[in-house]
Amino acid sequence: MIHAAYGRIQPVVRQTPLLSSPFLDEIAGRKLLVKPECLQHTGSFKFRGAYAALSGMDAAKRARGVIAYSSGNHAQGVALAAKMHGTTATIIMPADAPEMKIANTKALGADVVLYNRANEDRDEIGARLSAERGLTLVKPFDDPLVIAGQASVGLEIAAQCEVAEAEVLVPCGGGGLTSGMALALSEARPAWRVHPVEPEEFDDAARALISGKREENTRRDGSVCDAIITPSVGEITFPILRKHCAAGIVVREDEAMQAMALAFSRLKIVIEPGGAVALAAALFHGDKLRGDTVIAVASGGNVDAEMFARAVVG
Repeated sequence: MIHAAYGRIQPVVRQTPLLSSPFLDEIAGRKLLVKPECLQHTGSFKFRGAYAALSGMDAAKRARGVIAYSSGNHAQGVALAAKMHGTTATIIMPADAPEMKIANTKALGADVVLYNRANEDRDEIGARLSAERGLTLVKPFDDPLVIAGQASVGLEIAAQCEVAEAEVLVPCGGGGLTSGMALALSEARPAWRVHPVEPEEFDDAARALISGKREENTRRDGSVCDAIITPSVGEITFPILRKHCAAGIVVREDEAMQAMALAFSRLKIVIEPGGAVALAAALFHGDKLRGDTVIAVASGGNVDAEMFARAVVG
């Protein structure tokens, strides 16, 4: 399924490079490679999974329209994928999502429905609107086609880097990207270790890998890392994480913000806070890693100017 999905999306996705900087290597204490999915269409890796899902969907279902819920990156990915397939998209977004993400999703032609993530259930809203409007739900992570599309990031990294041993750090919310990459790399680079990375107080994946069962976050909002804030990892993604991932790593928000500033100054790329947590782990949590090479995925770059200035200027 992974290779079939990549075959469908390869003609339309950007194959993002692996970037490096001797300055960042010095901070990390080892060779550090960064996969800048902030350069992907719609500014994040989410376009990969969205296009994989729509291109693999039954044509009649796709023609009736799709629905998705997202804080912004999956929203934009689905909106663009729907537009490219000539169908409509309804997107359920938290009201506190960055304004740029909401505006961009609308600009791509989607019908945006806002909700309060502190006291409303996006799954319930999605199910209700799907039934009312006859739409097909494209989940942000707990969908085999979406996971297969996200796995393409791992396939590309394996083709771009042939070191025998590496630590791969992945921003983790619901686990779609992490599980997809872990599946791809378990086949292509079985000696590599994949670590989910999360912000403090939203570390359900790290706790779940320790406890052996899905854990939930008590908080639902209030983090600058909005792109990767979910109640828990998915029912489909968790067994994959448990089987194929090494221990989770948890970073502070200020470390993610510092990683954003370093990515801008040393790599000349723009990353959003949630997309910067893997880089933060590589730079500031090297004691949790082993080996001479670490690969960090910069999963998205959809950040408001005010937040970006806060990170870069301080």
